[in-house]
Formats: sequence, structure tokens, C-alpha cells
Amino acid sequence: MKKKLRYVLPPALVAASIIVVVFLASNRPDPPERDPVETAMMVDTIAAETAGEHFTVEAQGTVQPRTQTTLVPEVSGKVNRIAENFVAGGFFRAGEVLVEIDPSDYQTAVKQAQADLAAARARLADEQSRSDQARRDWQRLHGDDREPSELVLRIPQLEQAKASVLAAEAALDGARRDLERTRISLPYDGMVRSRSVDIGQYVGVGTTLGVAFAVDEAEVRLSLPDRDLAFLDLPQPGREAGPRPTVRFFGDVSGQRGSWTGEIVRTEGVIEESTRLTYAVARIQDPYGLLGEERQVALPMGTYVRADIQGRSAAGLIELPRETLREGDRLFIADADNRLDVRHVDVVRSTAERVYLADSVEPGERVITTAIAAPIPGTRLNVRESPSVEPELRILPADESDIAATTEAEQP
Repeated sequence: MKKKLRYVLPPALVAASIIVVVFLASNRPDPPERDPVETAMMVDTIAAETAGEHFTVEAQGTVQPRTQTTLVPEVSGKVNRIAENFVAGGFFRAGEVLVEIDPSDYQTAVKQAQADLAAARARLADEQSRSDQARRDWQRLHGDDREPSELVLRIPQLEQAKASVLAAEAALDGARRDLERTRISLPYDGMVRSRSVDIGQYVGVGTTLGVAFAVDEAEVRLSLPDRDLAFLDLPQPGREAGPRPTVRFFGDVSGQRGSWTGEIVRTEGVIEESTRLTYAVARIQDPYGLLGEERQVALPMGTYVRADIQGRSAAGLIELPRETLREGDRLFIADADNRLDVRHVDVVRSTAERVYLADSVEPGERVITTAIAAPIPGTRLNVRESPSVEPELRILPADESDIAATTEAEQP
């Protein structure tokens, strides 16, 4: 008997357990039904705003003097005097003597030339007297019936004396010029870039004394790719009249952030073959502020600056940060019902930082800045106020009633 129970009891227990489980499962009450909850995606937005009056084209370049001069003497001699401000960074006025070469030999040459001129004029006077006397003698002997020859009137000797006077006058002018050239100056207000001479040094014609530049104007050579030229009105090469776009420059000088205003005055008229860039030249008045211009930060030569060039009219366009534009020229918009609107847009211009759109977005519409991996039109959004990417773009806050409705929907 015990042996039979050992074989029968386990299968019976298993069968009874299965029957109980099936019975309980078939008599389980149905779970309460719950309405599905639509979750909302949290996004940040900025308000679409109209672009400024003009496009802004960015460029960069290095400040260079418009006028720069390498000082070399036109006469030779020993350096007799050097101006105190003829040092690197020294400021000088137009006509101020920067270097003086010993004038002694040239003063002597002027006196010699003056003496030679006086002697030549004396010889001319003597020859003129002889010629006049010869004419009187001829008239006394022959009357006015016959005209005397040039040899009788000493015309060759008289012409030679006149030529001697002209040569002496030219020699005197040359001696005076050489004397003036011993005093070396420049015809503009400027600044010394470098000096390579000192007192007592003997210099010859063509010896480099130093380098100086004018401080009235500076120039910046700006490189422009072809894609930016369509948004600029630039001066045409070889034409005096034409547009002169305003340029705003920015740079760091001695740890200070400075800004300066200039204008495009010309284009170089050629395209760089290796880079395919066009170069425009901008000019800045009184970069150091030494001639009356108010400068909080001076603009030294050699400063690397960034330039914002005022371009053509951008009226009627929408300007947004570049990162709001999605692949395939699309924007993600939060509509009035806080739903996702995937919109294809017409891009007029795109830069590394900004994008300009036409007939695609209305001012004030909320443009989503948050990345969305799988954008599905109509997706419920929870619009969150966020700081604008650019300071000029204003944040459009979400409507409080929409936020409340979204919060209620999220509750189970």
C-alpha cells in the first residue's frame, strides 16, 4: 500500500495544483480600465524676429598704415642731430626735423655756388657791354645802311656768358637743395616704427635711417569669399564714385576690448587664384586718436581685428540662430496648441552663426532650439522658457493655461 502511494501521490498533487491554478485564473476579476495618458516633450524655444535693416558680413584682417615711409638720406655725411621723438613709437608732426646730417660741407658748397653765379653774372655784364659798344662803333662807321654780323656784335660770346649764368644758377639751386636735404623730415603727422641710425654715424645716399608711418588713416585688407559678395554693395575697381559700406571693427588691445568704425573705400579688383577670395580695403580715420578723434582704446598698427560689414537690405526677412535650422532646411515650431510643427523653410542666407529666412516664419512664432531625435508632427510639447541664444532675440513665454493643461494631462 505504501509503495502504491509513493507512485500515485505526486502526480495527483501536480494535477490538483494545475486544476486550482486554472480555476483561479478563469475566475480572476478584470483590471479597472484607465484612459491613456499623452506625455509632453519638454522643449526650449525662442521667438522668431525680423532681421535688421541690413545684412552683416563678417571678415577679418590686420591693421596696416595707409602711408609708410622708409627714411633714406639723399646726401651723405655724419649724423649731427637726432630728434628726441625719433625712436620706435615716437610721435612727430609734419615738417619736424627727425635727423640732421652735418651741413658744413653743403653750406660751403652753397657759398661757392653763389660766388660762381656772381662771377658768371659779371662776365655776362661785361660781354653785354662789349656787344653794345660794338654796335655803336659799327653804326658810327657804317651808319644804318648795313646790319653788322653776329661776330662783330660778339653774339656767341654773349650767349656763352648767358649760359654760364644759367649753369651757375642751377648749381646754386642744387647746392641749396643738398643743404636742405641734410635736414630730414616727413610731410605728415606720423609715428616712428623703427630707427637704425644714431648720432655720429656716417651715412651715405640710400642708407636706411628708419621707418615711419602716417597716423591720419589706417587700412585693413579684408578677405571676402564669393558667397558673401552677393550681400554687399562694394566700390567698383577704378571708379571714384560708388557705395562705401560702413564697417565696425572689434579687437583686443592690451587686454582691453575695443571697437572702431570705418568704411570700405576700394576693392583690389582681382580674385586670389589660390584661395578664390576677393579683397576689400577698409579705412579708419585717426586710429591712435592723436589728431582729435575720440578714442577710448587706440588702434595700433598690426592689430588683428574682426570686421562686421554693413551689407544690402535685409528688410522683410526673419533672422534666427544657425543651430535652429535642421537638416533639410527645416525648422521645429511650437504652434499655438503646443504641438510640434515641422516646417520646411526658404533659406536666403546662412552663416556659421545666423540664418535668414524668407516667407517661411512669422515674427513671434516660437522656434524650438532643443534637439529632437525623432520629430513627429503633432507631438505634444511642454514649452519651457529658456534664455535666447543671441541677446537680440527675445524669449516668447508659453501661455500659462497651456502649461496647466499639460500638467493635468501628465497626471495619471
